[in-house]
Amino acid sequence: MYIKDFVKKLLPIQNLDNLYVVADFDRTITAGSSLTSWSVLADTNLVPEEYSIERHRLYEIYRPIEVNTSLPFKYRMKMMDEWFRAHIQLFVTYKMTEEAFEKAATDLRVMEFRTGAQEFLKFLYENHIPLIIISAGIGNFIEAFLKNYDCYFDNIYVSSNKVLFENGIAVGVGENVIHSFNKNEVSLPPKVKDKLKRRNQVLLLGDQTSDLNMVNKSLHDSVITIGFEPDDPNDPCNSLEDFQAGFDIVCEPHENYIDLKKILF
Repeated sequence: MYIKDFVKKLLPIQNLDNLYVVADFDRTITAGSSLTSWSVLADTNLVPEEYSIERHRLYEIYRPIEVNTSLPFKYRMKMMDEWFRAHIQLFVTYKMTEEAFEKAATDLRVMEFRTGAQEFLKFLYENHIPLIIISAGIGNFIEAFLKNYDCYFDNIYVSSNKVLFENGIAVGVGENVIHSFNKNEVSLPPKVKDKLKRRNQVLLLGDQTSDLNMVNKSLHDSVITIGFEPDDPNDPCNSLEDFQAGFDIVCEPHENYIDLKKILF
């Protein structure tokens, strides 16, 4: 683990009553080798071939825009919103069923926890530490995945893209679309804000430098940021230099939540 100068004086975290955690989900709570929650359905036989073809076509159009930092940021923001809405529309067009979503979420081949993540979630629950999951993925899969492992504890709030169903058929998405560039705009419900208002120390967990925007540091006494270094050293969205410069603690691909918990607590 890389630990920057002066970070050690913040650790270990001693006042758990003053702490809450904000975390990304895909490849942060799940393993770096896992599929993202956007890819779960495509890896099953539960969807028509036309969906997979259209999904890939959208990827070929929008992914180069997402990673092209020479383009204006506002334009990239607009295109990400367009991409996500277009993908969700595919669920509607091809009449994806709620049953297919539920079945896909039980496929343990496609998503698995990072080593020690289940124990980490249980530790947060047992110590009454709120966990806010802010994900640009699909909330239906995130919630189902946590339930499958008996880890969807009542201290967890998931803010993600929630596919809506009527009579078991997809009809759209609830509230705002969340993508990697607008996580700083996520608005938490009053009941969640109430749980956090007396907690001024934040632990932020992510696997992309854009995850650093999930928390406004100026609004808190202390924010410790932890990044799980991508398995792919050539990831166009996360140069190693930017990653190490952005996060207080960087976990190398072979390191896990067991190592992290020893350092933090």
